[in-house]
Amino acid sequence: MRSHPHRPGGRAHRPAALVAGAVPLTLALLATGCEASTTSTAADAQADDVFSSVRFSLGARGDIQIAGTSRTAVTRAGDRTVTGGRAYPFDRPPGKLLVVLRHWPSPSGQRAARDVVRLLPPPDDVAIESAYLVDTGDWALAELDGHPVQWLRRDTIRVDTTKAGAVGRTHLTLSGPRGRRPSPDGRACEGVDPAVNRYVVLPEVESGAAVPEVLARLRERCLDVQYVSMPGGGHRGTVRSIEIPVAGHTAPVAELPPTDGSAAQGHLPGDKILTDPSRPTRVLVIR
Repeated sequence: MRSHPHRPGGRAHRPAALVAGAVPLTLALLATGCEASTTSTAADAQADDVFSSVRFSLGARGDIQIAGTSRTAVTRAGDRTVTGGRAYPFDRPPGKLLVVLRHWPSPSGQRAARDVVRLLPPPDDVAIESAYLVDTGDWALAELDGHPVQWLRRDTIRVDTTKAGAVGRTHLTLSGPRGRRPSPDGRACEGVDPAVNRYVVLPEVESGAAVPEVLARLRERCLDVQYVSMPGGGHRGTVRSIEIPVAGHTAPVAELPPTDGSAAQGHLPGDKILTDPSRPTRVLVIR
């Protein structure tokens, strides 16, 4: 008799306790599952945002192709004609990397067939600069035809194919650090006016020198560079020569190291020459 009234209460109490315990457990599982899913999604999104690599491929007549896992980080910045070899002052927003590719106009019709074997620059054409903005986020290593040339961050890199003729294509690859530490740039030439000619002392340049060594000497003199990939003539990935523009002179450039043809012009290492900062210094790299 005493147990009878308590049985229904006992039976009712135990399920209530189970349900009461299940509610916080279920909420905890839902909360844990939601948090894990959110963390994974955020990590995936962050991984997708990290710059990996992008490659620009072009010939002397343009035909620019862009490939790589980070090609969506590239934005067109326009095409401009080059006047007197002067670099066009493209705008570079803060945090972006500016890539400028100089080439001849795309041929058409019968003229295109003749240009297949022509190696000399067309005298009647005006070169074009095609610009691209790249969101690398941080440091990126620039490689020219597979050879490292420069670390970049919020900077500009220029590649010129107008001297390479119709031989092959030029490839510029930008890739993330992947744990490697970039070399310090040390450039402090923000006050140089590109519209004003100025004097610089010609540096020592040896054929076959490493690109970073020559680049450091040029940037000490606040000279902007434009890379040119040329076939043959020494070890691949090294400097073949450089061409520094001479302002107000019949000779367009001072070539170092001096060749037999340019030595008579008197441009030797240690000489002071008047340069035109609006015309980039060409660094010829052996392909």
